[in-house]
Amino acid sequence: MQKENKKCEKNFLLENDTVVYKWKLQVWMSEDIVRKISLEHDEPEWMLNLRLQALKIYFSKQMPKWWPNLENLSEQEIIYFAQVSWSGENKSWEEVPENIKNTFEKLGIPEAEKKALAGVGAQYDSESVYHNIKDSLKEQWVLFEDLWTALKKYPNIVKKYFSSCISLGYHKFSALHYAVWSGGTFLYIPSWVKIKEPLQSYFRMNVQSGWQFEHTLIILEEWAEAHYIEGCSAPKYGTNSLHAGWVEIFVWKNARFRYSSVENWSLDTYNLNTKKAIIEENASIEWVWGNLGSQVTMLYPCSVLKGDNASAEHLGIALASWGQNQDTGAKIIHIGKNTKSKIMSKSISKDGGKNTYRGLVHILPQATWSISRIDCDGLILDDISSSDSIPNIIVENTSTTLAHEASAGKINEEYLFYLQSRGMDEEQAKTMIVNGFISPIVKELPLEYASELNVLIGMEMKENRE
Repeated sequence: MQKENKKCEKNFLLENDTVVYKWKLQVWMSEDIVRKISLEHDEPEWMLNLRLQALKIYFSKQMPKWWPNLENLSEQEIIYFAQVSWSGENKSWEEVPENIKNTFEKLGIPEAEKKALAGVGAQYDSESVYHNIKDSLKEQWVLFEDLWTALKKYPNIVKKYFSSCISLGYHKFSALHYAVWSGGTFLYIPSWVKIKEPLQSYFRMNVQSGWQFEHTLIILEEWAEAHYIEGCSAPKYGTNSLHAGWVEIFVWKNARFRYSSVENWSLDTYNLNTKKAIIEENASIEWVWGNLGSQVTMLYPCSVLKGDNASAEHLGIALASWGQNQDTGAKIIHIGKNTKSKIMSKSISKDGGKNTYRGLVHILPQATWSISRIDCDGLILDDISSSDSIPNIIVENTSTTLAHEASAGKINEEYLFYLQSRGMDEEQAKTMIVNGFISPIVKELPLEYASELNVLIGMEMKENRE
């Protein structure tokens, strides 16, 4: 029997909130659902047509055969859209209803905004409840809105970029996402604007049997710099939920961008994210993420190194415990000359959990003199867990330099004995070794998120399964 998930003071897993919903959509997927979502938000005709086109693709596509088992994810027992009775489109924090506000305050979001963030967005189920950035950034024409607001205020920019990075037919769930996407974040940074403090969005899925389809659209013009953080949570109900958020990022010439996320879902959740970035000449992107919780996770951030001298770095941590299948990795496509990429993946498997690194590095013929390095390390804490590495490496020229290293193993008994001989019990010793194992990635996270991840992993290490 599985024990209930524990909580810490600022954990991503919170108890369900008692809220009143204006309306929900919980029927078999149909054109009526798509039209109602679009009509409710007064979308332009081109967006409705895109949704309807995606719906047709969704019905026509089969489930990919290589994916983890999704047979328990029933399309007939879900809520595609849930709107609370209050919607706070860019209102002040004081105007947010108390029960919703309390959820985000437990996560420390208002306090973090005051101390260290350049901007904050918060979405509750299918719609935004709060969005704000510093006045100094507004004066520099930085745009930071929920995506539905951006669609109304900046329709030409949204139309230019929306779905141009991740296509409607990318896979079956891509089509589903585009058919019923709801809310999300829009971030546009003009040329030469360099933002020192991170911007953050947080997505809360509260409704039982809910599906969340937020869409994040980020554009950095030439020479811009920024750091964006996303977090997500959902309570434990005992019924399956789906998180299928999409992230499209465009990093133009000489721009620099970092995307960080820490996700800790309940075991009810199927976490099927798709994230992709297009990197132009001399530009760079860093992906730093930690993934815990969820029944099944499929997460493979993709970087397309389109311009010459473009670069990408992918740093990821996945922890799989009892009843969890973490299928994660990275995709990097080298198109430009002299492009560089690095993948560092760390996984921890315990109590029968399953981790799989699934990656792709594709270096095209024209991507001459490119460099890529891949490091995949799995730490297995018992005899019933597993860790696999499934790399796909395609090099189509002779001037590329590529290195790949993969390892999987258990905790060194000598290290364990040494720490215990210095006064630690076995649990403390294992936790210290695990923290050392993941430290190269944790140190790249913002301080608050790094502390959060260490606490969460410490809690997982203490938790036993009966």
